[in-house]
Formats: sequence, C-alpha cells, structure tokens
Amino acid sequence: MVKGKLYDASGEGKDIELPENFSYEIRPDVIAKVFEAQKKWQPHGTMYMAGAGYSASGILRRKRHAWKVTYGKGISRIPRKIMSRHGASFNWIGATVNSARGGRRAHPPKVEENQYRKINKKELNFAMSSALSAIENVFVLNPEILKLKTKEMRQLFEKIFQEGFLKERKIRAGKGKARGRRYKKTAGLLIIVGSNEKFDRKGIETTKAKELKMQNLAPRGIPGERKIAFTEIALKEIKETFGEK
Repeated sequence: MVKGKLYDASGEGKDIELPENFSYEIRPDVIAKVFEAQKKWQPHGTMYMAGAGYSASGILRRKRHAWKVTYGKGISRIPRKIMSRHGASFNWIGATVNSARGGRRAHPPKVEENQYRKINKKELNFAMSSALSAIENVFVLNPEILKLKTKEMRQLFEKIFQEGFLKERKIRAGKGKARGRRYKKTAGLLIIVGSNEKFDRKGIETTKAKELKMQNLAPRGIPGERKIAFTEIALKEIKETFGEK
C-alpha cells in the first residue's frame, strides 16, 4: 500500500495509507489518450469560398491557332487565371485548386465537425488512477488548513512544499517572444478538495475530487510533473469516483 504525508496547521506531517488508486501501473499512453479526449476544442473552419475568390477557368484548350489556348506553352491543364496579356500571348498562373499557390485547401476543417471524443468509463478510471500513481510525493492536508488566513497559509505552504507552489511567469526564450507567446507560465500547485469543502486563494488552482480531469493532473498530458495536494475528504471521494466497481 502506498503512503502519503498528512499535514496539520503546524506543518507537522505523519504517514497515512492512500487509496488503491495511487498504486496502479503508470501508463503514459493511456493517460495521453484520455488527455486528448477531454480537451475542449473550439469549433473552427474556413471561410466559404476561401481560395476561390476570383475567376479561374478549368477548361484550357489545346487547339492550334485559336484564341486563348495553351498549345505550345508547355503547361498543365489546371485551372488558371490571367495576370496579363500581350496580343494573343497570355500570362497565366495556377489558381483555385489545392496544388496551386493561394488555392483552396483539399480538406479544410469544418465548423460542423463533432469535436466530442468518447472514452470508455473503465479506461477513464484506469487512466485517472494511473496519473494519480505517477505523483511522486502525495501531500494530504488537514481540513483546518483550508481555514487559515492567506499570510499564514503561505508561510505553511513554504514550509511544506518549499517552492513551486505558486504559479510563476517568465519570459520565453527564442522567437516565440515575437509571435504572441512572450511568457511561459507554470501550472503551480493544485489542491483537490471534497464536494462540500471551499477553498479560494489567488495563484493556487482548486478543483473538486468528483470534477477532476486529466488536464488538472497532467496539464501537458505528461503525468508526475505537478505538485498536487489532497484533503482527507477528497481522497475518499476519489476512491468512490475512480475506484474499481
């Protein structure tokens, strides 16, 4: 049985036994699958007639000695638009089709596409338990800690977690700074509470045990990268929600 540390308001910890959800096989592939399935995708698609907002005939004749033909030009029969002409000589460029520069995409995204991805319930429970098992150090908080004032709580968390429990922002290295991605943010500490417990502190993410998602446990789809703390009630609810049935 896996053990974790239960901390009280003084910062003293003692060993406690954790539910069986923390002793599963760690399967990064299953975790990544559930992470992708639970992503919130925004419907998106291309504008109607995108890449085809001009006249480009797809009928290019090869007849000799005729007007507007491609005989002797050494060009393929893809739709073309006329850029300029000199007498009977035309300057064509390919257009409209997906193989031409500036043409439409072959299979563009569609707004009406169903973004919802189903996941088997047994596989979901296994993936969540697998992600929980990947947590290196399991911190369990006594409910009285949630009632502390912000200053007292910060001092306590500095004692328990040392560092990295607050969300941090730093300037990105490289060209991303000029492409709208100037800053990188850390996930910070996640505190999982019970259904009837309340906790709200700036810079610390909180979620209820029964509403737990893979994005909470593994923000990038990679388990074990985040500091996570639980309340005693949250541990019981996790066992009820994601345990074997």
